[in-house]
Amino acid sequence: MPTNPTIISLLSSYANKTSSAVEVVSDYLKQIQEKNGELNAVLSTREEAIDEAGAIDEARASGKEMGPLAGIPILIKDNILVRGQKACGGSQILENYIAAYSATVVERLVAAGAIILGRTNMDEFAMGSSTESSHFGPTKNPVDPTRVPGGSSGGSAAAVAAGFAPVALGSDTGGSIRQPASLCGIVGLKPTYGRVSRFGLMSLSSSLDVIGPMTNTVEDAELVMSVIEGSDVKDATSHALLRLEKAKTDSDTMKGKRIGVPREYFIDGMDAEVRARVEESIDRLREQGAIFKEISLPMTKYALETYYVIMPAEASSNLARYDGVRYGFSATGADLTETYSMTRGEGFGAEVKRRILVGNFTLSAGYSDAYYHKALKVRRLIADDFAKAFKDVDVIVGPTSPSVAWKIGEKFNDPIAMYLSDIYTVSANLAGIPGLSVPCGLAHGLPVGLQILGPHFGERELYRVGNIMERPLKK
Repeated sequence: MPTNPTIISLLSSYANKTSSAVEVVSDYLKQIQEKNGELNAVLSTREEAIDEAGAIDEARASGKEMGPLAGIPILIKDNILVRGQKACGGSQILENYIAAYSATVVERLVAAGAIILGRTNMDEFAMGSSTESSHFGPTKNPVDPTRVPGGSSGGSAAAVAAGFAPVALGSDTGGSIRQPASLCGIVGLKPTYGRVSRFGLMSLSSSLDVIGPMTNTVEDAELVMSVIEGSDVKDATSHALLRLEKAKTDSDTMKGKRIGVPREYFIDGMDAEVRARVEESIDRLREQGAIFKEISLPMTKYALETYYVIMPAEASSNLARYDGVRYGFSATGADLTETYSMTRGEGFGAEVKRRILVGNFTLSAGYSDAYYHKALKVRRLIADDFAKAFKDVDVIVGPTSPSVAWKIGEKFNDPIAMYLSDIYTVSANLAGIPGLSVPCGLAHGLPVGLQILGPHFGERELYRVGNIMERPLKK
């Protein structure tokens, strides 16, 4: 089996009877066993996976109709529930929690024939940009194990890049799928808010969180999305969708496609080589007929500050449920108040406690108008910027991250420097629009990602541009 086969190639090998699901799953589990000790991308694997693969092989051999992902192994981020499996959110406070039910996305994947291999490491409760804040230790970048894989879905990104699975699910609140995809050299898709059910995802910031795929190709991401997207009665924010025509991979061209390049995305502080790779990608699209237009998203300069007011405020509310009484880690105090205090003090890591404190402050009496409600107004203006831009362009392109992967420990004790790594990604979450990161070359020998943004429910445009972008890289 190739080191990093695509979902499409695996499905073809099953159809041609050149491989079986049991063989494929066994190979991936072997890869995890041999290489994960160094990377710490996968926290646990499922013993049932090989038996489930055998059942898929038997069903296929008997001529039964198979689901679109039959026999495809997939890894799941540690904050997405799989019934009967540990789901810890990278935190000590849920270290031994066993999920009582599965997330809607997991149910849909299983119904489509996918095989859940296990769970991936992540920043604690998805609060981080490097996967260094996990209670289970940091994840390392398979391209260079001395460097971070990005975060918070760094375990999922590293696992796909290392060849532990052809696809992993991640969650994206401010860039947590796209940024690690960029730093590890894979594809990462943040869908439109509401396109994918959040039921069974541990809530960080309920108005920002989305679940999406991390894969080796755009075509694979599109296939996985076709399975997990759609309305869900268990999530009132999910949308009913018309089934999209599949984006063509061979005949589509960029001729006449209007692409916006925001002047605010090319600023001082961006690594010069990263900028060069992104500009080269723009040139490739221009050569294929795309029409480029410089645009302005003036509220971009307020996006990071807006995000770091809204997200901690919502997080402080969502994380109030972890009190040591109902489930998870519990410390014993002299009374209920002390039990709460000790449980949360010992069970949460430093970054989580920092954001809870910030969130509670911004929501407190006398400050909510000055901070939280003002941030909501700025968020509306950021969304208006995008709405105006998409009247003139089909998609917007720019860098996913201002830098390549940095050394482990380099930014861990500097929260501001860490937060700045999300400067190009948080706007899409605030506006609720879809974003796709695709590899666009190397800088300093490390992967660089091109971010493609589209209007609400404009994923098909992202697939089209992403497919075109992959062609030159496959030569």
